[in-house]
Amino acid sequence: MTHLTDRRTFLGTSAALLPLARASAAPNRDPPKVAAIFTEFTHRSHAHVFTENFLEPYLFNGKMTEPDVRVVSFFCDQFPANDMARGIGKDYQIPLFATIDGALCLGGKELAVDAVLSIAEQGRYPINAKGAIEYPRKRFFDEIIAVFRRSGRVVPVFNDKHFSYRWDWAKEMYDTAATMKFPLMAGSSVPLAERRPPLELPPGAKIAEAVSIHSGGFESYDFHALEILQSMVEARAGGETGVDRVQYLGGDALWKAADDGLWSPKLADAAMAAELGPGQPTLRELVKIAPFNRGAPFGILVHYRDGLKGLSLKVSGTTPTDMARRVSANRWNFACHLAGEREPRAAAFYVGPWNNRNLFKALSHAIQDFIRTGKSPYPVERTLLTTGVLAAAVDSKAEGGKTLDTPHLRLAYPPRDYKAYREMGESWKIITEDIPEPRGITRGGHRGK
Repeated sequence: MTHLTDRRTFLGTSAALLPLARASAAPNRDPPKVAAIFTEFTHRSHAHVFTENFLEPYLFNGKMTEPDVRVVSFFCDQFPANDMARGIGKDYQIPLFATIDGALCLGGKELAVDAVLSIAEQGRYPINAKGAIEYPRKRFFDEIIAVFRRSGRVVPVFNDKHFSYRWDWAKEMYDTAATMKFPLMAGSSVPLAERRPPLELPPGAKIAEAVSIHSGGFESYDFHALEILQSMVEARAGGETGVDRVQYLGGDALWKAADDGLWSPKLADAAMAAELGPGQPTLRELVKIAPFNRGAPFGILVHYRDGLKGLSLKVSGTTPTDMARRVSANRWNFACHLAGEREPRAAAFYVGPWNNRNLFKALSHAIQDFIRTGKSPYPVERTLLTTGVLAAAVDSKAEGGKTLDTPHLRLAYPPRDYKAYREMGESWKIITEDIPEPRGITRGGHRGK
């Protein structure tokens, strides 16, 4: 019998023997009741990869961790042919309500839960003329708020990804939470991923320029790359003071901006080397070689108020070696130049085995802490700012790559140390690339039923 077989057998039959962290609620305290509302619940959808870590023990930094919150209701906006909401609800005895109001009130007239997960990603929704998918995040939020107002009570709300495809709606959501004084958390899962090699920027670092790189589509993946960028630079010297200008760079405009000194290809080379290893072709050459030539690169140039230059860059393609190892096609790389240093600092954000499915374990862990404490592990203003930058980038592209002034994004906020909520890589010593991915919801995410 091989070592691999021994390990698989152990994982399959002995997961229950792994020590549980946070194994039970405090004495005489019931776990907080959570309403989960989502656009659709299908295999690998955000509803799936979040909820499985709320229903079963999950791995976080190598420890099997017991969720100490309890999902008590579902609302599902759409039911495609491969829907899982009905089956999961039946398996876990979670009622599926026809309205958000019903899910929050458990069929009654007053708010009856202690927190809300709002997961408006995936599903069939319109794509507007600017190329943004009109996910119903604002509609979900408004219906949640209606219950709060009627009940005279508020609870923590987590909003998956950015607030809205419209800046005015995003700002309204943020302002409403502040006015009504309820805890609000939002954002991307990627900033909590393992950094390879480990990268920690010193607090108050003087960052001259930074770049983040993704391999996905316009707008949907740009958000994650912007969150990586923002999560790394927000703790720089002087703290975050906001963004003055945003520009979409496509085609020849991307390389002209580099030639004009608006962004550094050498910095992007360092970010790619963190993923692919040293000795790679330069970025200009790499994007001409299969499979990195599958789609033309494009970027979002961010001019910060304090002079920092930031770029979110799309680079397609997965290496043959990665494909053979079933490594994620998701690319999340970062590099920056610190003042006074000749060499850039760089890292690739590793999402874990099975593409991005395990990436959500760390974020789910952070959300559960948010529900218990009422405090977001990182500033919600981060996501408000990235939402605004993304909306401006969408507008810039629609206007032919025009540089747009963003006085409304002069948002200042202090950073917060969120290292305790990041996956440091211990979980991927247990769940590895050669272990088959289970399709359903399982203990720890690694044992098939």
